[in-house]
Amino acid sequence: MTDNSGTLAEKLLEAALIHVPFDGWSQATLAAAVTDTGIDPVLARALYPRGGIDLALAYHRQGDAQMLAALAERAGDGIRLRDRVALAVRLRLEAADPELVRRGTTLFALPPYAPDGMRAVWNTADAIWNALGDTSEDGNWYSKRVILSGVYSATLLYWLGDSSPGHAATWAFLDRRIDEVMQFEKVKAKVQQDPVLSRLFALPIAAMGAIRKPGAGAGVLPGSWPGRSPGRAPGGSGVPPAG
Repeated sequence: MTDNSGTLAEKLLEAALIHVPFDGWSQATLAAAVTDTGIDPVLARALYPRGGIDLALAYHRQGDAQMLAALAERAGDGIRLRDRVALAVRLRLEAADPELVRRGTTLFALPPYAPDGMRAVWNTADAIWNALGDTSEDGNWYSKRVILSGVYSATLLYWLGDSSPGHAATWAFLDRRIDEVMQFEKVKAKVQQDPVLSRLFALPIAAMGAIRKPGAGAGVLPGSWPGRSPGRAPGGSGVPPAG
């Protein structure tokens, strides 16, 4: 996408936001944004082929970018990792408008769009871990993002229903979820250090250690196993790249 088309896409998204509370993330919202901006409807359709769903995803990506920018400004604060994760989730929610997000959750709850919603949350978790300097290459790469996706999703739903001053109840809820994750990490570390438990769970631990994060050219299957090219199913034929 060229810089000009990128600017037009941002202009359309900005114009659409005032219509979302009334028409949701819909084709009607895109049409209203086209009318407000005077952008060619054909170009608007090229920029947002699926209409409202693509607008909603663009808004989500915009929130991720705003979160990353805010997090970068706090990079030198010297806080511990646990608090940096909590801060990133908080900054991500503070970058969003509750009503626009509420409309988005309604859209992504529909079966045809649920995969898009899950992918968006996964990308948020991935962006956070990358920004925090995650260097894991094995199964931990996946587990960190799976766990953080769950924490983010639960906190977002709590945030949408929170009427406490300054969303104080949400941030307390987030702290509790992060503490639970840290307890899980402590238990996992103890299992790996314990001579009896480490032998008992040797197979699943070895399996997690053998998984690799996705690499360039990976197909539908995430990551890769040693001795196999990315995107090739064990014992089967190659899987075509995702569309």
